[in-house]
Amino acid sequence: MTVGPARATKATAKAARPAYECDACGFQPPKWLGRCSECGEWGSIVESTMGPALGTMRNVAPRQPSEPARPIAQISAAPARAVATGVSELDRVLGGGIVPGAVVLLAGEPGVGKSTLLLDVAQQWAAGSGSHALVVSGEESVSQVRLRAERMNTLHERLYLAAETDLGAVIGHLDAVKPGLLVLDSIQTIAMPGAEGVPGGVTQVRAVTAALVAIAKERNIATILVGHVTKDGNVAGPRVLEHLVDVVLHFEGDKHSSLRLVRGLKNRFGAADEVGCFEMHEGGITSLPDPSGLFLTRYAQPVPGTCCTVAMEGRRALVTEVQSLIGAQVPGSPRRTVSGLDSSRLAMVLAVLQRRIQSLHLHDKEVFAATVGGIRVVEPAADLAVALAVASAGLNLAITGRLVAIGEVGLTGEVRRVGAVPRRIAEAARIGFTFALVPTGCGPEASGTTAPKGMEVHEVDDLQSALQWAARVSAA
Repeated sequence: MTVGPARATKATAKAARPAYECDACGFQPPKWLGRCSECGEWGSIVESTMGPALGTMRNVAPRQPSEPARPIAQISAAPARAVATGVSELDRVLGGGIVPGAVVLLAGEPGVGKSTLLLDVAQQWAAGSGSHALVVSGEESVSQVRLRAERMNTLHERLYLAAETDLGAVIGHLDAVKPGLLVLDSIQTIAMPGAEGVPGGVTQVRAVTAALVAIAKERNIATILVGHVTKDGNVAGPRVLEHLVDVVLHFEGDKHSSLRLVRGLKNRFGAADEVGCFEMHEGGITSLPDPSGLFLTRYAQPVPGTCCTVAMEGRRALVTEVQSLIGAQVPGSPRRTVSGLDSSRLAMVLAVLQRRIQSLHLHDKEVFAATVGGIRVVEPAADLAVALAVASAGLNLAITGRLVAIGEVGLTGEVRRVGAVPRRIAEAARIGFTFALVPTGCGPEASGTTAPKGMEVHEVDDLQSALQWAARVSAA
């Protein structure tokens, strides 16, 4: 059967139809658009020769596999055991350590301390694992990295440095050094010959990451890739980048605070909701196995406008102090200023207080609320502590520093149940708190446990009873 010229021409034109791709997020629209419908960027749609090959997989011939399939019970899990990096808080987030052959993506804002942390990790690996560690920098020279290593005292004979922006050169260093750990800073600076686009573009980042993942699996090299973030805080580059790697970590922190947090977003080898705490200082960065003391203020006497709560960062309970200040009376719309809290939840709590506590007048006064130590608390479990701190400031009632308040405040003034209350109470008791206000049904008796030694737990139904209990305990 012969195909007519018109039909053949039409089929050829359909096969030669150009493909388009967003240079910001990797989305492939069916036609050119002025604005990407996926990420909203203007002018980011470019023509790509790597169009979708629909139907080609139907004609792929089978071939002999490199390794036959085996029953799962006969496969050893020893090669996938995690190896400790020597940095305790990072090992906590990774699930005990980094798995040989695993690829970890660490993303964070510029200047937060990603390179400093990973240089310490490389030195600890070189000193403790017995294998070489290779740090490849695409943003700094080896001399600049050496200066940071001297300041941090992270020099070691098995720690190797290289400055490269070409993937072929990186592979050459891997052949020469044969490291057990590779740190690549950063993935957006490495270019792959033969791939389209500029370094840092969607096509280049995707190709370089895929090549490094294949090399890490083949040679059993633990690999950590440093990634940039966008202005919205998301990992820069194509979304497929997060699917290619095994672990995705986010390194965050305020430039005005020494606290740094490593938050797990994806982990194929452990829990994906762990958080590691670090402290940045002039000599580098150190792990904080017990960071609760950073978020508390010690007072000689109770001060109005303060109340403590226990926030959950992943699986970690952190005792946090909430402070509030009631300003002067202002006509019109007074300011509501927050630091480390959710402004919308504060506005809701203020509305509930104004409605349910008759002696408290906040509608025409400025209200300021903040956390201590630079930590950000946005979970609803902190509502009760925020409400008690504001009420304490408005009524000039000094709440004892031995009390923690845990619970979500509803619009009708009720205190709703929250999760992980026993863990929160146990952490507060360990720090030295002796009183806890929790929602009804969340006390030790309801969970079938006993309160920690020295801890007195009170269940409260609503905001009014919580304030009465806080006043009674503080007056005792």
